Amino acid sequence: CAGMSATGSGYDLSVSTFSPDGRVFQVEYATKAIEKSGTAIGIRCKDGIVLGVEKAIVSRMILNDSNKRIYTVGVHNGVALSGFAADARQIVNGGRDTAANYKTTYGSVIPGDVLAKRLAGLVHTRTLYWFYRPFGCAVLIGSYNPQGEPQLYQIDPSGVCHGYYAAVIGKNKEAAKSELEKIDFASFTCREAIREIARIIYKLHDESKDKDFTLEMTWACDETKRKHQKVPADLLESAVTYAKELKAKEEQDSDDDDDDDDPPPAGGAK
Repeated sequence: CAGMSATGSGYDLSVSTFSPDGRVFQVEYATKAIEKSGTAIGIRCKDGIVLGVEKAIVSRMILNDSNKRIYTVGVHNGVALSGFAADARQIVNGGRDTAANYKTTYGSVIPGDVLAKRLAGLVHTRTLYWFYRPFGCAVLIGSYNPQGEPQLYQIDPSGVCHGYYAAVIGKNKEAAKSELEKIDFASFTCREAIREIARIIYKLHDESKDKDFTLEMTWACDETKRKHQKVPADLLESAVTYAKELKAKEEQDSDDDDDDDDPPPAGGAK
């Protein structure tokens, strides 16, 4: 029994089955799928929310807007995803239905915390019944509360939902979190966040192992009248240029340091 519990054998056939040590293996497998997907970052700033996603180029013939990784739900809410895009689209569709029903019932835009909790309930439902499997994705939700304050939430495959100042999902989660923990969010602006997200994603992208990618980025802030929109092309291009130049400079400095550390030639050659 101990061996079965350690490997998941016999306890991973249904999402409604717990292992003897209290694990739900199918939820853990869904989390593994997210760790192989592109990095998605959300930052809650003093004047709004910025979402950015590392979107792999699966084919040079594919249309850029046909494999979106960030969606608009309602007017003010942005949803960024990492993991299986098809699974995340079901969450997005559920969010759009929820936002529309809320507007019809209450006559106002759905607050970000209400949307996040209801979508978390939808995700959690997929972990309760044997005939479902968990969503193989995680999402970041950027929005506003009724007081006009920006909000950022993360929903995991288990249905757990937490609010954050900054959140990361995807393959470079831990390294990106280390970078984000250095930020003073009380004074950070959305324009600064655009450059910071670009810097982090390009810094952590391994050109020797990872596929080429494009950076998809959106924001909802005072400049957009709190509506969720794409970051303007010139602003995004400027951030990408800044990130690429900074990465090239860091790599050059690293190469120079390696040259300085080389031992002198043997035999005292001049």
